[in-house]
Amino acid sequence: MTSFTAACIQLTSGKDPVENLKVTSDLIEEAAASGADFITTPEVTNMMEPHKAAAREKAQFEEDDITLKALRELAAKHEKWIHAGSLVIKKPDDDRLANRAFVISPKGDVVAKYDKIHMFDVELGNGETHKESSAYAPGDQAVTTDLPWGRLGLSICYDVRFSHLFQDLTVKGGAEILVTPAAFTYTTGSAHWHVLQRARAIENGCFVISATQCGKHSEKRRTYGHSLIIDPWGEILADGGEDIGITMATIDMEQVAKRRQQVPNLQNFRDYTLNHLGS
Repeated sequence: MTSFTAACIQLTSGKDPVENLKVTSDLIEEAAASGADFITTPEVTNMMEPHKAAAREKAQFEEDDITLKALRELAAKHEKWIHAGSLVIKKPDDDRLANRAFVISPKGDVVAKYDKIHMFDVELGNGETHKESSAYAPGDQAVTTDLPWGRLGLSICYDVRFSHLFQDLTVKGGAEILVTPAAFTYTTGSAHWHVLQRARAIENGCFVISATQCGKHSEKRRTYGHSLIIDPWGEILADGGEDIGITMATIDMEQVAKRRQQVPNLQNFRDYTLNHLGS
């Protein structure tokens, strides 16, 4: 198989995992009925709870998480691949939580998982401050896994600003498709989202599939939306705008080899040393 249909689920997740799951499940059902083969959800699909203590209280261990269980059941029911962009998961060995992605097969099995490596610790200068590392433990392993159509490289949100991670996923890991589920702030998203996504696609000759959070989650948190599906030439195949919904496009995997042949930068890497000259 050289082509498939990808669907991004765009959400405005709130603090209640049960209510969030209802919306997520309905949209996944709709995407499956519309012919999607691969369905991906945003970062923090199960809840966006800004208060650390409350998030810790609501979070569940992986084996108990109601959202993961439901997504596994939906994957098996519809015989679709589902990528949970990330879920807030309780860790047994850390007071901090995991921001963890899951890839689920059409049999309902979890075949890969990835913990977000880069923590969003920033002061945006407009009164908006984020300290993700205070609530979440960073991961330390890059992850790829095989789909029927090609190899998938996993990332989450802020990771997209670290181009070396994507080069490793592609050059060392053999990725041909990259997922970058996100809850990008409106401030940074409106400035950088599209160009960063297109850059990761162009640099690596990969399809980039990005399901996102959108809208107002609280008085202090607004996300940018614009779920994207981008081809290896950097062309935007689909853009989800700023509302809850589904974004779909057909992925032609033959484009990967074609574009990498046209611009063979992945074959042209050279080792070098860095010298600082002068006083």
